[in-house]
Amino acid sequence: MNRASPELTPAPAQPPAPDAVTVTVTDAGIIAASRDEPERFAELFDRHAARIHRYVARRLGRDAAGDIVAETFLVAFGKRDRYDPAVAGARPWLFGIATNLIGQHRRDEVRRYRLQLALPAEPVEESPADRVAAGVSAQAVRRPLAEAVGALSPGDRDVLLLIAWEQFSYDEVAAALGIPVGTVRSRLNRARSRVRAALGGSDPTSPHDLPLEEHSRWMT
Repeated sequence: MNRASPELTPAPAQPPAPDAVTVTVTDAGIIAASRDEPERFAELFDRHAARIHRYVARRLGRDAAGDIVAETFLVAFGKRDRYDPAVAGARPWLFGIATNLIGQHRRDEVRRYRLQLALPAEPVEESPADRVAAGVSAQAVRRPLAEAVGALSPGDRDVLLLIAWEQFSYDEVAAALGIPVGTVRSRLNRARSRVRAALGGSDPTSPHDLPLEEHSRWMT
């Protein structure tokens, strides 16, 4: 009987070395660990601060964004003992805190939208035809859109912008703002109706009306 050559015999699979295994800790896990190790909370900041900063800057401007972000995480740190460990992702919770803080600056936000109306139209730089067309489209809606968004009630505006800018689901918006999903739907429908009316039937806050890449340009 021929015996298999040692070099042709497959070696048994070896388990990965302990230091080669990457374990992703959920936000809830970080928050839980931070109760005994407060410094762990910085991991949550590293994960979410940049997106929250971008969101706040678009609503209140960059000058206010840094302070709002810092206060958001300070508030979150103080409330970490009350965080529901069954909710793995903390993004809605953090954005909810940030949105509440933005609510203390409503006048500044509305003033920012009004400023958009006073700014001269920016020239579209030379670029390939499709990019020029997209730039012209975004520029054409900027002023009436700023006026429409600025005229929304604070609650309707919060819902609209969390969905349009951050792509939150209805459930995530409900969790962030502490309202029922049905209220999210009614506020969104009302806000989009007013935006469409201001823009002659088009709605850049909806992925069905303008390309997704244009969402990052409107109202910035």
